[in-house]
Amino acid sequence: MVMRIVSLVPHATELLFALGLGPEVVAVTHECDYPPAVTEIERVTRDVLPAGLSAAEIDATVRERTSRGEAIYELDDEALMALHPDLIVTQALCPVCAVSYDEVAELAERMPSRPQVLSLDPHTLNECLGDVQTVAQATARRERGEELVGELTARIDCIKRAVHGRMRPRVVALEWLDPIYIAGHWTPELIELAGGQDILGFPGAPSATVSWEAVAAAEPEVVVVMPCGYDAPRAHSEALTYVSELAALSAERVVAVNASAYFSRPGPRLVDGLELLAHVLHPEDVPYAPDIAQPVVLGRRTLDSRARPGADLPRGV
Repeated sequence: MVMRIVSLVPHATELLFALGLGPEVVAVTHECDYPPAVTEIERVTRDVLPAGLSAAEIDATVRERTSRGEAIYELDDEALMALHPDLIVTQALCPVCAVSYDEVAELAERMPSRPQVLSLDPHTLNECLGDVQTVAQATARRERGEELVGELTARIDCIKRAVHGRMRPRVVALEWLDPIYIAGHWTPELIELAGGQDILGFPGAPSATVSWEAVAAAEPEVVVVMPCGYDAPRAHSEALTYVSELAALSAERVVAVNASAYFSRPGPRLVDGLELLAHVLHPEDVPYAPDIAQPVVLGRRTLDSRARPGADLPRGV
């Protein structure tokens, strides 16, 4: 049966396409940008934050709006209703990442098509893999869902074998820089799987604010700058704004990565993020990665940021 699916969160869009459901997706968010084919699909949300805000201004504005129960995205109710969807995929985990779940659920109740509303709210990597099966089940793609989980699991196992027995550097992942947020949820787990020690984050726990002094006291060897929703060039630019604070941490390596693609969105590309982290932490054992980690502050060692597709991982690792 062909469905009419609306995705209101980017990682759900990526998952739907990975399951082969792209032709059935009739609308997405204004932030959905992967895979490239998604650019041809109707948008039913928009950002209400003004352009050009600094990191501190974004944080302050988001806090103010969410404290009043207001979302930072606006949903085009009329456009969504006109699409007559059978399934709406959204999330309730983070009020910053999508339109309000309650708003979506209330609107669905008023739609003649009475669509199912499916909320994906993973906290860990295993829960992210579980969402693959959840969406596959809801869309009659159970076999493809099992295949996709198998493919992702095989890549995870490949990285685990590659870094097994290696020394584990002390790692801090910064999800925001003003104020500083330590990355939580699935990111600490990715760091551990990639052969590192996340010395401030807790697997499955929300991201948390800390001070520069607390980060310095943790004595990280590697700092990964991954501002939520930013690509690598923007993350690099943000890091350069705080280059003095980052340099004061005395870490051996500070790198900026594409959080939007590989860390902020709990979809299939989290495994690409795992491969990238493994390359950052153990470039000799994992010489290739799906993207470039841009050096920010070079200390006693220099990270070779050249990278090639993760599919080129050496045989036998």
